[in-house]
Amino acid sequence: MKELRRTRWFPRIVIAVLIALAFTAGNLSASIQQTHMEEALAALNSAKMHLGLAAPDKGGHRAKAIRAVNDAIKHVNEGIEYAKHH
Repeated sequence: MKELRRTRWFPRIVIAVLIALAFTAGNLSASIQQTHMEEALAALNSAKMHLGLAAPDKGGHRAKAIRAVNDAIKHVNEGIEYAKHH
């Protein structure tokens, strides 16, 4: 039961982080964006670690969440690099 509750909150956190990134990217200055992007990156890396520690069989949803987090990490890194050059 505890494992089931843990799996329910994780996708919500990932979605909230991605929404926050989208919102701040359009409304904040570049210097503030970098701070938020770096904090989001740290949160995503933490989420990735926790997913890696979770029991593996979740009907494929754990694996999908790991892929989604990896994709989000990739895009955050690309956004940070883009902001450095523009």
